[in-house]
Amino acid sequence: MAARTPLIAGNWKMHKTEREAEEYIQALLPLLSGAEGVQVAICPPFTDLHAMVDSARGSPVEVFAQNVHQEREGAFTGEVSPAMLSEIGVHGVILGHSERRQLFAESDRALALKLPAALSAGLRPVLCVGETEQEREEQATERKLRTQLDHDLSGLQRDQLAEVVIAYEPIWAIGTGRVASPEQAQEAIAFIRALVGDRDRSAAERVRILYGGSVTPDNAAELLALTDVDGALVGGASLRATSFAEIVAAAR
Repeated sequence: MAARTPLIAGNWKMHKTEREAEEYIQALLPLLSGAEGVQVAICPPFTDLHAMVDSARGSPVEVFAQNVHQEREGAFTGEVSPAMLSEIGVHGVILGHSERRQLFAESDRALALKLPAALSAGLRPVLCVGETEQEREEQATERKLRTQLDHDLSGLQRDQLAEVVIAYEPIWAIGTGRVASPEQAQEAIAFIRALVGDRDRSAAERVRILYGGSVTPDNAAELLALTDVDGALVGGASLRATSFAEIVAAAR
């Protein structure tokens, strides 16, 4: 089994002005002095990215964006290209978050284009997949995950698969305070790894798969100890430096 470095990524969503972000990063960095062996990323809004790249330079914290367009340039009002992110030193990007899919109609077709575009620009993509509460109740979780991954990864070559980070986010657990049981999380994430293995067994051993969905300092250790879980995509608990640092510590 290939060694997989845990990744703890904090998705700030639409929170924090640049001033608030600066206060946050200055509070966070001293708390991560013992974070060896864990990759840490914060995912601020577009307006905070440049400042966070500057403030986190030389630290263990990487900076990821929350979205990106697939084209290098063009008439796409309100969008940001991969080249624009990489030029300012952004390290990666979240793609396909359920809020993007549900609220902004982001499609699997678009994601199939965004993933290779992000990789070509040197960005680490974090691809989010997951089922709704109704789909879980109808025992359609595996069908939903298979459909998303078949479409979203279709634009990648086999040797690119392990460069993608996949985040399993049961939609019914995002921002609700509910969390998948360890058994539910392990089962879904093991299935995702098996789907990657259908395309390339070596990539399946190396690809990192995160859990996301109401991760807190209280439940992080149990979730991160699961066999196939390689980290967490953290929402609300990442907005406070202290609670985010506690989750990072749980991954060590």
